[in-house]
Amino acid sequence: MGIKVAVIGAGTMGHALALVFALGGHEVRLTDSSMATLDKAGSLMETALETLVVAGEAPREADAEWLHQAVTRLPVLAEALEDADLVLEAIIEQPEAKRALFAEIDRLAPAAAIIASNTSYLDPFPLIPAARQDRALIMHWYTPPYLVDLVDIVGGPSCDPAVVTFAVEFCRAMGKRPVVMRKFVPGYIANRVQSAIALEVQKLLDEGVATASEIDTAIIEGISLRLPILGVLAKADFTGLAFTQTSLANRMYEPPPVRGKCDAVDALVAQGRTGVMAGAGFYDWPGETADVLEDRDRRLLALKRALRQIGTMAGEGREA
Repeated sequence: MGIKVAVIGAGTMGHALALVFALGGHEVRLTDSSMATLDKAGSLMETALETLVVAGEAPREADAEWLHQAVTRLPVLAEALEDADLVLEAIIEQPEAKRALFAEIDRLAPAAAIIASNTSYLDPFPLIPAARQDRALIMHWYTPPYLVDLVDIVGGPSCDPAVVTFAVEFCRAMGKRPVVMRKFVPGYIANRVQSAIALEVQKLLDEGVATASEIDTAIIEGISLRLPILGVLAKADFTGLAFTQTSLANRMYEPPPVRGKCDAVDALVAQGRTGVMAGAGFYDWPGETADVLEDRDRRLLALKRALRQIGTMAGEGREA
């Protein structure tokens, strides 16, 4: 049985989460302080939904008309929060913006509502009013959430364990793969590992070791082939932990420090090449943004289907 979900923030993550919850059979209200963002969210959801339907990942009756009945876009926060069972904020990662929003949620949302944050690196719990702490948690999704199944779940310091259990079951019922973390750490697991890779990549770029295309080729043809099947720790078992131990002892260089900047990135941003949404970043992305996103989704879906057939070895053995 579906619940009433309010999604606050209709940008990159918010509109996609609204689609996930609608496909999960829930009544969704999507709100944003920007009418332009809220308007654009409709077409982006339609494009993503069509891709899922064509791929057989969503029912054929899930058309644009169904979508706009399942997801109500509302410019007024109070209307979106009325009778909500779950409130998920997906706004900008700025402490004061989140603090102000949580205060409004506290004022407007039902007392029994669960308050969830999609925050990536910012600890939201100090920003949430004390009266809401027992029903506050993090539900962090990855883009695009209608394709990437991982969800990080972190209960707040005073969160009722039953709320965490609800979040896990809520995600699993939609076919997602929740990972419950014992405490909040910025970036969680996947993003922290990805950030470590990004630091090394940025160092290679700034030192002129290889081009963006050459680096991506090395990652796709080398690391990425094994990661979906083995993960990192199962792969270490196959390599041999004695070898890993020796490699650590013989390490010939230090990992890149966190510089807080990358010269290659700074140069691109200065040129207005800020990524897919701008039509260019490290690569040129000509055409409509929706078409580029659709092409990405189509390829991810094909990979996801293949991985379902292949299966994973990580977690198949008994954990030590």
